[in-house]
Amino acid sequence: MTSGTRRTGIEKAMKTVLLISALASVLIVLLIFIFTMKEATPAFREIGVWKMLSDTTWRPGNDQFGILAMIAGSGLVTLGAVLIGVPLALGTAVFLSEIAPCWIAGIVRPSIELLAGIPSVVYGLFGMVVLVPLVRTIPAPGNAGYGLLAASIVLAVMILPTIANISEFAIRSVPKGYKEGSLALGATKWETISRVIIPAAKPGIISAVVLGLGRALGETIAMIMVIGNSVILPTAITDNPLSIFLSRARTLTGNIAVEISYATGIHESALFATGVVLFILIMLVNGSARFLMKMGVKS
Repeated sequence: MTSGTRRTGIEKAMKTVLLISALASVLIVLLIFIFTMKEATPAFREIGVWKMLSDTTWRPGNDQFGILAMIAGSGLVTLGAVLIGVPLALGTAVFLSEIAPCWIAGIVRPSIELLAGIPSVVYGLFGMVVLVPLVRTIPAPGNAGYGLLAASIVLAVMILPTIANISEFAIRSVPKGYKEGSLALGATKWETISRVIIPAAKPGIISAVVLGLGRALGETIAMIMVIGNSVILPTAITDNPLSIFLSRARTLTGNIAVEISYATGIHESALFATGVVLFILIMLVNGSARFLMKMGVKS
């Protein structure tokens, strides 16, 4: 067998292995969705899809299984985490890739990466001991400290390393010619960063934010510990609309984690239905991000 024939055989074998790996990943996701949907079907049939999605009352003892309040809780805490975490993460990525001296970057970068390895329960304990008492000092009727604001801050710190690391890689991947050409035309360093480098790295930054959103939507333990875990539709507790973040709430993941250990019958099926809704929400987020990335590339 000649070396060329051997090389062709190895390439074909590697293509087959990679194809099988890709198909296995798709198959695993598909099987998880089919299993979850199968377990959720009794709840969808007996309760009704629309009733579950539109009702705010979750009382399994009274056969009431509305998850709208938990959808709102998941959405608001994720929104709060993104509003807090994304600017911090993007600023960190720009600092590490374009501004920081090597010795400072060598200290900051491992510290950011260390945040990704801290267990979520530790974040929850930090939130309970430090953040909740701080939030409690905000003067508002009924503010116990536990709520969306404390949960959003904790979640923002949790998604920061993911977004920062991927965004930094995306920024470093921008061809040096873009930066050099901008500076040669008389642009300042900040103008080059804001008008050339960041727009060029936008697809990678959007991917980083999407991964952060997935982490935020799927987080469970830390949220249970600081969000108040009350099945209520979050509402503003003062005339200020932002006071909605002082309201207690419960997330979709938290609902499953708290009740799955003792749930039976239609209650258990309703929790699987909650998982189906969460699965679809994450798919919608990923699909929207892919659309935004394509639009960004075209523009």
